Amino acid sequence: MTHVLGSLRTPADLRALSHEELVLLAAEIRDSLVQTVSRTGGHLGPNLGAVELTIAVHRVFDSPTEPILFDVGHQAYVHKMLTGRAGQMPTLRQSGGLSGYPSRAESEHDWIENSHASTALSYADGLAKAFAVRNAQRPVVAIVGDGALTGGMCWEALNNIAASDRQVIVVVNDNGRSYSPTIGGLADHLAGLRLRPGYERVLGQVKGALGRTPVFGGPLYDALHGVKRGIKDLLAPQGMFEDLGLKYLGPVDGHDLDALETALVLARGFGGPVIVHCVTRKGYGYPPAENDEADQMHQSRGFDPETGQSSATGGRTWTGVFGEEMVRFGEHRDDIVAITAAMCDPTGLSAFARRFPDRTFDVGIAEQHALTSAAGLASGGLHPVVALYATFLNRAFDQLLLDVALHRLPVTLVLDRAGITGEDGASHNGMWDLALLGMVPGIRIAAPRDEATLRAELAEAVEHAGGPTVVRFPKTPLGPDLPAIRQAGGVDVLAEPGPDDDVDAFVVAVGATAADVLDASTAIRQAGYTVRVVDPRWVTPVDPALLDLARRAALVVTVEDGVVVGGVGSRLAQALREAGIDVPTRELGIPPKFLAHGKVADVRAQVGLTVQDIGRRIVEWSALVQRGSERGSDVSAARHSGDFDGA
Repeated sequence: MTHVLGSLRTPADLRALSHEELVLLAAEIRDSLVQTVSRTGGHLGPNLGAVELTIAVHRVFDSPTEPILFDVGHQAYVHKMLTGRAGQMPTLRQSGGLSGYPSRAESEHDWIENSHASTALSYADGLAKAFAVRNAQRPVVAIVGDGALTGGMCWEALNNIAASDRQVIVVVNDNGRSYSPTIGGLADHLAGLRLRPGYERVLGQVKGALGRTPVFGGPLYDALHGVKRGIKDLLAPQGMFEDLGLKYLGPVDGHDLDALETALVLARGFGGPVIVHCVTRKGYGYPPAENDEADQMHQSRGFDPETGQSSATGGRTWTGVFGEEMVRFGEHRDDIVAITAAMCDPTGLSAFARRFPDRTFDVGIAEQHALTSAAGLASGGLHPVVALYATFLNRAFDQLLLDVALHRLPVTLVLDRAGITGEDGASHNGMWDLALLGMVPGIRIAAPRDEATLRAELAEAVEHAGGPTVVRFPKTPLGPDLPAIRQAGGVDVLAEPGPDDDVDAFVVAVGATAADVLDASTAIRQAGYTVRVVDPRWVTPVDPALLDLARRAALVVTVEDGVVVGGVGSRLAQALREAGIDVPTRELGIPPKFLAHGKVADVRAQVGLTVQDIGRRIVEWSALVQRGSERGSDVSAARHSGDFDGA
């Protein structure tokens, strides 16, 4: 670390720094961010844009006594560096290292672990109420990316915050983007202010790692910093906030340390709820990020720090195949429409959006609205395809259950990043969907194992008109196709001794686990056990063919990349019991706990989902079943011989 950053031990040390040292600190932080994220991957653009803002907040407020909350938490890297963790940044998102989000286990400065957007204002409201009940007068600060303000929870919280005199300071980090450009009515208000010629001209002059906004003339300075009421009243969107009863300060240049600190000191001194509107540039100070039209290097998997060029290898991806199929569907069916929740490109919908802009709807970070809006589209005779990360489906379960499924509407959910996702940690593992979705009446859930089945199952999903369908796939690389050797009903048989043979182990591989299960089946056979491996393709409802195949096995094992409680294995075991099929069942999946961040392979090893683990567990279970069967045979023989004593 360079000398200013390296000298900091606590955020309080910032208050002793001169202006020149603060400017140098900002440059050092940016250099550290670029060097770190180029190696570890992570959210670069949002943090480059929040450097001065985070410094100023920590100079004005006394963390951790005065809570500082981040929404979304991926913009908290600078906060970590200023709260004693700068030396640990090389471990960012690595197993055993720093989380890519705030982490209560890491630091007392991290009050919450929010990495799903639009939550911090509700946390802030609750914390402020708690302090008031305990007669503790201290402010709560929430730094909210303007993309998060497209989520409904923010407005529910603002309604409560505004109705009180509690000291909640809402810092709007307005860079015009979440993943992609922020959309919606609020975004239009903010953009109208941000794009005023005078303001844009000033920001356009700010370039380079050490760049600082020049000293403004009096009237322009007043307009930017909201000092003169007469000028401020001409601007939007403060009227919207003040109509709620919230004091508004801004807009403030989010890269001007002096202006930021002045505004925050005023907000702190007000003694009630205040909005501080800061205009920043995502990726600021690093030209490759600023010039990245797609998302200002929002999230990077690793890159050359000199050029910003990605170091990730190419190749086909699950997301890319889905995107190709969507364009093909759109060209053949004019009733296909797409919905994204502020993640058009990450979920593979960008090509469809370019080809069919009038049939693509970005609802902002609002998954709940996305599902009910999809219900409305389906009620109007269209077939919506809603593309989400699997982890974000959790937020819209009620809408899926009661607004879509209850009405038996033809809505297709495409869940990207299903299963273990690794570096983004507990909140981003898409491990809950199979358990949650399994209880939805009338739903059909597909889990493709490869590119061919992804294309086929997507086509089947959008053809289904009797209710909601789901197609889920993982973040991991798209491997080679795994052809079936035959079909039994709707089930693909991938390996078996022969079509008419009974087997020791009948293994049901869910989705992309099929490749690992097939590899593990070699070890199972080498241990002396016969095995049949199948892919059910549609895991819900349970295909009757699975029950027929289970009758011919000594043991049934399911392997899934979802939480094991209430998952596919649980539903298959229940179906077997209901059918009166008395065969032992075992489930391999993710245990019901929050998994630490790390490489996908490392996390899989921790939960016992490697090829070696799968093979070992099935061999162990098969051995136990065999010994139990042999003991049962001995007992039966003893009964018939008259030697059985009942012990």
